[in-house]
Amino acid sequence: MEQLQSFFPLILLFLVIYLFMIRPQMKKQKQEKSFANELKKGDKVITKSGMHAKLLELNDDGTCILESAAGKMKYERSAISMEMSNKLNAPAPEKKK
Repeated sequence: MEQLQSFFPLILLFLVIYLFMIRPQMKKQKQEKSFANELKKGDKVITKSGMHAKLLELNDDGTCILESAAGKMKYERSAISMEMSNKLNAPAPEKKK
């Protein structure tokens, strides 16, 4: 019984770490992967470095061609920010009068 009581704080610590750190990170990775797979030509995106661009091509090797004010550039799909791109494409909130 004393051995179980000595391991209880360690088990509780692992459970808390899993629930508050590991599980949310796995969920976010899954969302980002599905976002990268759902991209299509013509989408307006923002890269993680902050560049605004339009998606021109999607390649099978995990890269994509983006067109911005600087010209055409080749990026990895993982370089596209899910959060910022979703905010860019979200409908504008209606103003109350």
